Amino acid sequence: MSRRFPDFGALELLVGVDDYGSLSAAGRKLGIPQPNASRAVKRLERQFGVPLLERKTSGSSLTAQGTVVAHWARIVLADANKLLDVAEGLRIGHSPELTVGASMTVAEHLMPRWLGRLRGLHPEITVHLQVYNSTQVFERVISGECGVGFVESPTVPSELHSIVVARDKLVVVVHPEHPWARSGKPIPIAELAATPLVVREPGSGMRNTLDMALQEYDRAEPLLELGSAAAIRTSVLEGVGPAVLSTLAVGDHLSSGALRTVEVQGLDLSRLLRAVWRSPRRLAGPAGELVDLACRGVQDGGLE
Repeated sequence: MSRRFPDFGALELLVGVDDYGSLSAAGRKLGIPQPNASRAVKRLERQFGVPLLERKTSGSSLTAQGTVVAHWARIVLADANKLLDVAEGLRIGHSPELTVGASMTVAEHLMPRWLGRLRGLHPEITVHLQVYNSTQVFERVISGECGVGFVESPTVPSELHSIVVARDKLVVVVHPEHPWARSGKPIPIAELAATPLVVREPGSGMRNTLDMALQEYDRAEPLLELGSAAAIRTSVLEGVGPAVLSTLAVGDHLSSGALRTVEVQGLDLSRLLRAVWRSPRRLAGPAGELVDLACRGVQDGGLE
């Protein structure tokens, strides 16, 4: 076998076969035409002296040798990405930068802690935090504007990788003088669906979670559509109407009695908060470290 370094593009294709199930799918993800992708892998097979792909009319899959090579290729590519991050920082004359997209609940209640930990480990990294709703975060991660995103949405686009970084729960909240609070009894889920609520705008993770939970019921038109949990919380505090909000956003107000929760029969609004990113599957560099820091709260059994 030749001791020269392999073509990194061919290694990316091999990892892509592992990630997406075929050479054609890997080529599409990397923007490499099928004939070029096939030639690149064949050159790699000749260089290594082992078959890396099992070629069938239905598509290509990794051989046993290809699986081993893909595993090590993933590590090599991750380290190469770190090298490129460092080189980019040297080229532009300042420390490495990371652009993070986060949905509003995550940005307001969790991101400051995570970024503080990252800053403590790597004070040389400059982080730019951009706050959007979950759908907009997906769009900016897919386009490459953000290196990593943090979202509340119950679903993730198929072209993105994701991992759970926190757990959260939505609750129905009302003003203490609202009839639901005064009765102290659970309400049927159909009654919640038929009641005009103060809600987030379409595309937000909070709205998506609520809509999915109530999709089988006849729904009332929203009482108000607002662009942040803080605005919704203020509306409920003013007695405008009931809302569904994250426990992260109303914990202090529930403790003080300024807001009350209402139990809804048969409704579970627990949700998972996720980090999302583009290929490769293993996220490296400052973005990978930020995700690792966020994940530690889940591994320890906490809400973080």
